[in-house]
Amino acid sequence: MTAPAVPHQDRAVIVDGVRLPVRLLTPPGPAPDAPRLVFLHEGLGSIGLWRDYPAALCAATGLPGVVYERQGHGGADPLTAWPRPVGYLEHEAEHVLPRVLDALGVARFVLVGHSDGGSIALLHAALRPAGLLGTITEAAHVLVEPITLAGIRAARQAFVQGDLRAKLARWHGRNTDGVFWGWNATWLTPPFPDWTMTDRLPAIRAPVLAIQGEGDEYGSPDQVARICAGAGGPARPLMVPDCGHVPHHQARDAVLAAMTEAIRDWTGAPAR
Repeated sequence: MTAPAVPHQDRAVIVDGVRLPVRLLTPPGPAPDAPRLVFLHEGLGSIGLWRDYPAALCAATGLPGVVYERQGHGGADPLTAWPRPVGYLEHEAEHVLPRVLDALGVARFVLVGHSDGGSIALLHAALRPAGLLGTITEAAHVLVEPITLAGIRAARQAFVQGDLRAKLARWHGRNTDGVFWGWNATWLTPPFPDWTMTDRLPAIRAPVLAIQGEGDEYGSPDQVARICAGAGGPARPLMVPDCGHVPHHQARDAVLAAMTEAIRDWTGAPAR
Protein backbone atom coordinates (compact mmCIF):
# COMPACT_ATOMS: atom_id res chain seq x y z
CA MET A 1 0.00 0.00 0.00
CA THR A 2 1.49 3.33 -1.10
CA ALA A 3 1.10 6.36 1.12
CA PRO A 4 -0.74 9.41 -0.22
CA ALA A 5 1.58 12.16 -1.36
CA VAL A 6 2.46 14.40 1.59
CA PRO A 7 4.49 17.55 0.97
CA HIS A 8 7.83 17.54 2.73
CA GLN A 9 10.82 19.76 3.31
CA ASP A 10 14.34 18.52 3.96
CA ARG A 11 16.61 20.57 6.17
CA ALA A 12 19.05 20.05 9.05
CA VAL A 13 19.57 21.11 12.64
CA ILE A 14 22.84 21.47 14.52
CA VAL A 15 23.18 19.96 17.99
CA ASP A 16 26.50 20.38 19.76
CA GLY A 17 28.13 21.13 16.40
CA VAL A 18 26.75 17.95 14.83
CA ARG A 19 24.59 18.24 11.69
CA LEU A 20 21.42 16.11 11.85
CA PRO A 21 19.21 15.87 8.72
CA VAL A 22 15.47 16.46 9.23
CA ARG A 23 12.43 15.78 7.06
CA LEU A 24 9.33 17.86 7.81
CA LEU A 25 6.05 16.34 6.60
CA THR A 26 3.02 18.61 6.20
CA PRO A 27 -0.26 17.07 5.06
CA PRO A 28 -2.90 19.59 3.95
CA GLY A 29 -5.25 20.87 6.59
CA PRO A 30 -3.66 20.97 10.07
CA ALA A 31 -3.66 24.18 12.08
CA PRO A 32 -0.29 25.87 12.59
CA ASP A 33 -0.28 24.80 16.24
CA ALA A 34 -1.25 21.17 15.55
CA PRO A 35 0.80 18.57 17.43
CA ARG A 36 3.53 16.85 15.46
CA LEU A 37 4.42 13.20 15.10
CA VAL A 38 8.13 12.79 15.91
CA PHE A 39 9.68 9.64 14.42
CA LEU A 40 12.74 8.07 16.07
CA HIS A 41 14.48 5.44 13.95
CA GLU A 42 16.05 2.12 14.91
CA GLY A 43 19.70 1.41 15.71
CA LEU A 44 20.56 0.88 12.03
CA GLY A 45 17.88 3.24 10.74
CA SER A 46 17.66 6.45 8.75
CA ILE A 47 15.07 8.71 7.18
CA GLY A 48 15.13 6.57 4.06
CA LEU A 49 14.69 3.28 5.89
CA TRP A 50 11.34 4.45 7.23
CA ARG A 51 10.33 4.52 3.54
CA ASP A 52 6.88 6.11 3.17
CA TYR A 53 5.49 5.01 6.53
CA PRO A 54 5.78 8.45 8.23
CA ALA A 55 3.94 10.03 5.30
CA ALA A 56 1.21 7.39 5.57
CA LEU A 57 0.72 8.01 9.30
CA CYS A 58 0.71 11.78 8.82
CA ALA A 59 -1.88 11.42 6.05
CA ALA A 60 -4.04 9.09 8.15
CA THR A 61 -4.04 11.41 11.18
CA GLY A 62 -3.88 14.74 9.36
CA LEU A 63 -0.96 15.76 11.57
CA PRO A 64 2.46 17.07 10.53
CA GLY A 65 5.54 14.96 11.13
CA VAL A 66 9.23 15.26 11.97
CA VAL A 67 11.71 12.56 10.94
CA TYR A 68 15.37 13.08 11.80
CA GLU A 69 18.63 11.14 11.72
CA ARG A 70 20.86 10.74 14.74
CA GLN A 71 24.60 11.22 14.53
CA GLY A 72 26.30 8.54 12.44
CA HIS A 73 23.15 7.63 10.51
CA GLY A 74 22.23 8.36 6.90
CA GLY A 75 23.39 11.83 5.93
CA ALA A 76 24.18 13.00 9.48
CA ASP A 77 27.67 13.85 10.59
CA PRO A 78 29.62 10.65 11.31
CA LEU A 79 30.36 9.11 14.67
CA THR A 80 33.86 9.84 15.83
CA ALA A 81 34.35 6.68 17.93
CA TRP A 82 32.72 3.42 18.95
CA PRO A 83 31.67 1.48 20.96
CA ARG A 84 29.40 4.17 22.32
CA PRO A 85 29.02 4.76 26.06
CA VAL A 86 26.54 2.46 27.80
CA GLY A 87 24.30 5.49 28.41
CA TYR A 88 24.07 6.55 24.77
CA LEU A 89 20.29 6.02 24.63
CA GLU A 90 19.82 8.22 27.70
CA HIS A 91 22.01 10.89 26.08
CA GLU A 92 19.85 10.88 22.95
CA ALA A 93 16.63 11.08 24.99
CA GLU A 94 17.70 13.63 27.57
CA HIS A 95 20.11 15.85 25.62
CA VAL A 96 19.82 15.52 21.82
CA LEU A 97 16.06 15.05 21.30
CA PRO A 98 15.05 18.09 23.40
CA ARG A 99 17.43 20.25 21.37
CA VAL A 100 16.04 18.95 18.08
CA LEU A 101 12.50 19.74 19.24
CA ASP A 102 13.55 23.22 20.41
CA ALA A 103 15.35 23.95 17.13
CA LEU A 104 12.21 23.03 15.17
CA GLY A 105 9.81 24.84 17.49
CA VAL A 106 7.91 21.67 18.37
CA ALA A 107 5.65 22.44 21.35
CA ARG A 108 3.15 19.53 21.35
CA PHE A 109 3.99 16.13 19.99
CA VAL A 110 3.55 12.35 19.88
CA LEU A 111 6.67 10.17 19.82
CA VAL A 112 6.80 7.22 17.41
CA GLY A 113 9.95 5.20 18.09
CA HIS A 114 11.22 1.95 16.58
CA SER A 115 13.72 -0.33 18.41
CA ASP A 116 16.48 1.98 19.72
CA GLY A 117 14.13 4.83 18.84
CA GLY A 118 11.43 3.25 20.98
CA SER A 119 13.77 3.07 23.96
CA ILE A 120 14.75 6.71 23.40
CA ALA A 121 11.05 7.63 23.24
CA LEU A 122 10.33 5.97 26.59
CA LEU A 123 13.35 7.58 28.22
CA HIS A 124 12.22 10.98 26.96
CA ALA A 125 8.66 10.34 28.12
CA ALA A 126 10.04 9.63 31.60
CA LEU A 127 11.23 13.25 31.71
CA ARG A 128 7.53 14.26 31.55
CA PRO A 129 7.97 16.98 28.91
CA ALA A 130 5.04 19.38 29.00
CA GLY A 131 4.12 18.98 25.33
CA LEU A 132 4.13 15.17 25.12
CA LEU A 133 0.67 13.79 24.31
CA GLY A 134 1.60 10.12 23.97
CA THR A 135 4.29 7.62 23.03
CA ILE A 136 4.17 4.78 20.52
CA THR A 137 6.94 2.21 20.61
CA GLU A 138 7.74 -0.63 18.23
CA ALA A 139 10.17 -3.33 19.35
CA ALA A 140 11.55 -1.12 22.14
CA HIS A 141 14.01 -2.54 24.64
CA VAL A 142 13.85 -1.76 28.34
CA LEU A 143 16.45 -4.38 29.24
CA VAL A 144 18.88 -6.67 27.42
CA GLU A 145 17.79 -10.29 26.92
CA PRO A 146 19.70 -13.34 25.63
CA ILE A 147 17.56 -13.24 22.47
CA THR A 148 18.65 -9.63 21.96
CA LEU A 149 22.34 -10.51 22.09
CA ALA A 150 21.83 -13.57 19.87
CA GLY A 151 20.15 -11.41 17.24
CA ILE A 152 22.94 -8.84 17.40
CA ARG A 153 25.59 -11.54 17.00
CA ALA A 154 23.72 -12.88 13.97
CA ALA A 155 23.65 -9.36 12.51
CA ARG A 156 27.44 -9.12 12.95
CA GLN A 157 27.90 -12.31 10.96
CA ALA A 158 25.57 -11.02 8.24
CA PHE A 159 27.52 -7.74 8.08
CA VAL A 160 30.98 -9.33 7.99
CA GLN A 161 30.21 -12.41 5.88
CA GLY A 162 26.88 -11.70 4.20
CA ASP A 163 25.19 -8.90 2.29
CA LEU A 164 24.06 -6.70 5.19
CA ARG A 165 26.87 -4.21 4.65
CA ALA A 166 25.87 -3.67 1.03
CA LYS A 167 22.21 -3.24 2.01
CA LEU A 168 23.05 -0.67 4.68
CA ALA A 169 25.40 1.22 2.34
CA ARG A 170 22.40 2.18 0.20
CA TRP A 171 21.02 4.22 3.09
CA HIS A 172 24.12 5.25 5.03
CA GLY A 173 26.89 5.75 2.46
CA ARG A 174 30.05 6.94 4.19
CA ASN A 175 28.42 6.22 7.55
CA THR A 176 27.88 2.50 6.89
CA ASP A 177 30.70 1.14 9.04
CA GLY A 178 30.12 3.66 11.80
CA VAL A 179 26.39 3.10 12.00
CA PHE A 180 26.81 -0.66 12.19
CA TRP A 181 29.69 -0.86 14.65
CA GLY A 182 28.33 2.05 16.69
CA TRP A 183 25.28 -0.14 17.33
CA ASN A 184 26.63 -3.69 17.20
CA ALA A 185 29.89 -3.23 19.09
CA THR A 186 28.13 -1.17 21.76
CA TRP A 187 25.47 -3.78 22.55
CA LEU A 188 28.09 -6.56 22.62
CA THR A 189 30.44 -4.62 24.92
CA PRO A 190 30.77 -6.50 28.25
CA PRO A 191 29.03 -3.83 30.42
CA PHE A 192 26.02 -3.46 28.13
CA PRO A 193 24.11 -6.67 28.97
CA ASP A 194 23.45 -5.15 32.41
CA TRP A 195 21.79 -2.07 30.92
CA THR A 196 18.14 -1.52 31.85
CA MET A 197 15.71 1.37 31.96
CA THR A 198 12.86 -0.34 33.81
CA ASP A 199 13.45 1.96 36.79
CA ARG A 200 12.53 4.94 34.57
CA LEU A 201 9.14 3.61 33.48
CA PRO A 202 7.12 4.67 36.56
CA ALA A 203 7.92 8.31 35.78
CA ILE A 204 6.00 8.10 32.47
CA ARG A 205 2.58 9.73 32.74
CA ALA A 206 1.52 10.27 29.11
CA PRO A 207 -0.22 7.28 27.46
CA VAL A 208 1.80 4.55 25.76
CA LEU A 209 1.03 2.11 22.95
CA ALA A 210 3.69 -0.64 22.99
CA ILE A 211 3.86 -2.69 19.77
CA GLN A 212 5.96 -5.75 19.09
CA GLY A 213 5.98 -8.58 16.56
CA GLU A 214 5.39 -12.01 18.04
CA GLY A 215 8.38 -13.25 16.03
CA ASP A 216 10.74 -10.38 16.93
CA GLU A 217 14.28 -11.71 16.61
CA TYR A 218 15.67 -9.13 19.05
CA GLY A 219 13.25 -9.30 21.97
CA SER A 220 10.68 -11.44 23.76
CA PRO A 221 7.12 -10.41 24.73
CA ASP A 222 8.54 -9.64 28.17
CA GLN A 223 9.70 -6.27 26.79
CA VAL A 224 6.12 -5.16 26.10
CA ALA A 225 4.87 -6.70 29.36
CA ARG A 226 7.42 -4.73 31.36
CA ILE A 227 6.64 -1.49 29.55
CA CYS A 228 2.92 -1.80 30.21
CA ALA A 229 3.29 -3.00 33.79
CA GLY A 230 5.92 -0.42 34.68
CA ALA A 231 4.59 2.75 33.04
CA GLY A 232 3.11 5.24 35.48
CA GLY A 233 0.31 6.20 33.08
CA PRO A 234 -2.03 4.25 30.80
CA ALA A 235 -0.18 1.75 28.63
CA ARG A 236 -1.62 -0.68 26.10
CA PRO A 237 0.18 -3.65 24.51
CA LEU A 238 -0.17 -4.79 20.91
CA MET A 239 1.52 -8.06 19.98
CA VAL A 240 1.42 -8.55 16.21
CA PRO A 241 1.20 -12.12 14.86
CA ASP A 242 3.34 -13.32 11.95
CA CYS A 243 5.63 -10.34 12.42
CA GLY A 244 9.29 -9.80 13.28
CA HIS A 245 11.29 -6.76 14.36
CA VAL A 246 9.78 -4.18 11.97
CA PRO A 247 6.00 -4.11 12.47
CA HIS A 248 5.43 -0.91 10.49
CA HIS A 249 6.71 -2.66 7.36
CA GLN A 250 5.92 -6.31 8.10
CA ALA A 251 2.34 -5.73 9.31
CA ARG A 252 1.79 -2.27 7.89
CA ASP A 253 -2.00 -2.10 7.64
CA ALA A 254 -2.67 -3.38 11.17
CA VAL A 255 0.05 -1.20 12.70
CA LEU A 256 -1.04 1.89 10.78
CA ALA A 257 -4.62 1.41 11.96
CA ALA A 258 -3.58 0.91 15.61
CA MET A 259 -1.27 3.93 15.61
CA THR A 260 -3.86 6.12 13.91
CA GLU A 261 -6.53 5.20 16.47
CA ALA A 262 -4.22 5.90 19.41
CA ILE A 263 -3.06 9.23 18.00
CA ARG A 264 -6.63 10.37 17.36
CA ASP A 265 -7.53 9.49 20.95
CA TRP A 266 -4.56 11.40 22.35
CA THR A 267 -4.73 14.48 20.12
CA GLY A 268 -8.38 14.83 19.16
CA ALA A 269 -7.47 14.58 15.47
CA PRO A 270 -10.64 13.97 13.42
CA ALA A 271 -11.21 10.78 11.42
CA ARG A 272 -10.16 11.17 7.77
